[in-house]
Amino acid sequence: MPKLLQRLLIFFIGIPLVIFAIIPQFYNHLPLHILIFLFTFMSAWELTTILSTNSQIPNKILLIVLSMTLPVASYLCGLFNLEFVIVELTLTFDILIIFTIEIFSNKDFSNSNIKIANGIFTIIYSGFLITFISRLATLKNSSHIICLFVILVFISDSAAWLFGMLFGKNNRGLIAASPNKSIAGFIGAYLGSIGIAILIKFTLWKEIFGELSLIKLILLAICVTTTSIIGDLAESVFKRSSGCKDSGNIILGRGGALDSIDSLLASAPFYFLILKFVLFF
Repeated sequence: MPKLLQRLLIFFIGIPLVIFAIIPQFYNHLPLHILIFLFTFMSAWELTTILSTNSQIPNKILLIVLSMTLPVASYLCGLFNLEFVIVELTLTFDILIIFTIEIFSNKDFSNSNIKIANGIFTIIYSGFLITFISRLATLKNSSHIICLFVILVFISDSAAWLFGMLFGKNNRGLIAASPNKSIAGFIGAYLGSIGIAILIKFTLWKEIFGELSLIKLILLAICVTTTSIIGDLAESVFKRSSGCKDSGNIILGRGGALDSIDSLLASAPFYFLILKFVLFF
């Protein structure tokens, strides 16, 4: 199937399906959290596979289970109105489990440092970062806020691809981690996210974001776009370090689960913290 057709299918079918899962708010956005749990599982599986190609990791199944404990803890905190510090305590407990297993399951500790580092990195990257999407579910107007986040990330990604395809032929190779990325693509990413943010403010959800100043909304879009670009490039580094082209092949036109949500994982913490402590949503 041509790459363009795959992209169009994802844009016109995949994104609406994700938004459809975001809108229902019963049981603390249960449909959304089912997606979060699913992608956490797939992401942890893919990341451990990537890391283990040329390095050592703790037990793969253990890392997947520990990664899953974090979004589950976040969901339960939102469902029962508990403090989210429980998520950080769960992360601390997970790290202690990795330490304990490495202490008592080995006699040769020559590779323990790299195994522990890979284990901690896996549960933070696959399990902890995604909890900030879960935390968005506890904010006022949560469905609109989460939809805005997803739309900003995927519009910027799609605009980057489109601008890169149309105008990026002679300005690629700026970043060694992803040589196909172009200056035109980066410009397109920012134009796309800023444009959709302005459109949403004045048309679609004026009653939700109408009181938010245009400058603040544009700065929010710029922050989300910047962190999502960094997330995408960082995942490219992980794959190149291990000699992998894609993290998997489960998502049509995208590759693996990590390829699909790397930008979301990197930008979700900043989006949540800005809304919560700067814009006071």
